[in-house]
Amino acid sequence: MTTRPAPTVQGAASSRTARAARLVPALETALRLFLAGLFAYASLDKIAHPDQFAAIIRDYRLLPQTAVPFTAVVLPWLEAVLALALVLGKWREGALFLSVALLVAFFASLVANMARGLDVSCGCFSTAKDGGGNMAWYLARDGFFVLAGLAAWYLGVWRRRSPDG
Repeated sequence: MTTRPAPTVQGAASSRTARAARLVPALETALRLFLAGLFAYASLDKIAHPDQFAAIIRDYRLLPQTAVPFTAVVLPWLEAVLALALVLGKWREGALFLSVALLVAFFASLVANMARGLDVSCGCFSTAKDGGGNMAWYLARDGFFVLAGLAAWYLGVWRRRSPDG
């Protein structure tokens, strides 16, 4: 019977570091694909019904009325293109940056409406006007999306640029 030497503290630490180094790219890919699915799903109904999406944007009362039709057409296509870029891993830094920027903007628009006492239909994944919604749920859900986006950006962009990343 052969005996193995007891692992050293240094050996255990380097083993954990090696496992983490293998896990980080997988986690970044999983988060990037999650965001891609999120943006793809969010774009579908809005692309199919830009007039209904425009009504939801109008209810937010954050944009000038002249910007609403343009936004209702362009925003869903931007979401779809971002989804494709995130899946393909093309323009990773730009796609992750724009994804996080959009998620923060969406979250901020919900916060602004909640602060003003407006109860609006989110319009995040459906253009069906439901006469308002559960703003606390929207904030919690979109807050999670922002955190997922920031984590993907950290792992996919910032961490790669850092000297010890």
